Amino acid sequence: MKPQICLELPRELADVSPREIAETVERYVQLRTGGSIRGLQVEVHDGEVILTGRTSTYYNKQLATHAALDAAEALSLTNDIQVC
Repeated sequence: MKPQICLELPRELADVSPREIAETVERYVQLRTGGSIRGLQVEVHDGEVILTGRTSTYYNKQLATHAALDAAEALSLTNDIQVC
């Protein structure tokens, strides 16, 4: 059984800084992927979350996508994580 992830992002993103959003998204991705994204970078600009880094499987990239969407569902997402 997987442990529960209990990270809360406030509903009102207008009161949350882009840095706080990026840190929360990064924690979600790290927890959900077991740290399998090497060089993970999370940037937040103009209502968009951008993920970069590298991983060995498309499954890990998909896990990162879902984790980021769960963390910041009100924002759009670009997943530029490379699979190599």
